[in-house]
Amino acid sequence: MAGKPESGELFGVPYNFERPSVKRLLDSYWQPGEGMLVEKPFGIGYTLNLANWRSWAVLVVAGALLFQERSGGDAEGMEADEGPVEVIVDDD
Repeated sequence: MAGKPESGELFGVPYNFERPSVKRLLDSYWQPGEGMLVEKPFGIGYTLNLANWRSWAVLVVAGALLFQERSGGDAEGMEADEGPVEVIVDDD
């Protein structure tokens, strides 16, 4: 990309298309003292900062929801879909 910037900010969203190195990848995902979201090492937007405890809480909740969805767990007391239900409305 001759003449085009490889990193910067567009409408307040960071982007970085420089070739990533292992050090830059590790440094971007582990930034103690920073917030929950940090700039991605490659691409557009933000990613989770694994040095922040809130990021781990987000990962645990997302993992639990994914596990529940894949295990087919229905809410307690709810039966599986048994087909269409007829509803009769009396307009008296």
